[in-house]
Amino acid sequence: MTSIENVERLSFGEKAVGLTFNPSGDDRVARIKRLYAEIIDFCNDERSMSKEELQHGSEQARLYSIAITSAQEAQMWCVKAITWRD
Repeated sequence: MTSIENVERLSFGEKAVGLTFNPSGDDRVARIKRLYAEIIDFCNDERSMSKEELQHGSEQARLYSIAITSAQEAQMWCVKAITWRD
């Protein structure tokens, strides 16, 4: 299987955190990316519900979008902390 096929099989959250990018091969980086991918997938699934199913319509979807962006940012800072070298 080519790397392009692997990327196509990734979930939204896995793509959002860059799960396949870990040049150092650090297990802690892989773990934190998996954890944040799960959070992002949850938010994306909730956001993807039809507007009729959402209690508060597009505002709720907007809030899930903000949560996804914030989770991506938090994940990047955590990876930065894990890989920090003095």
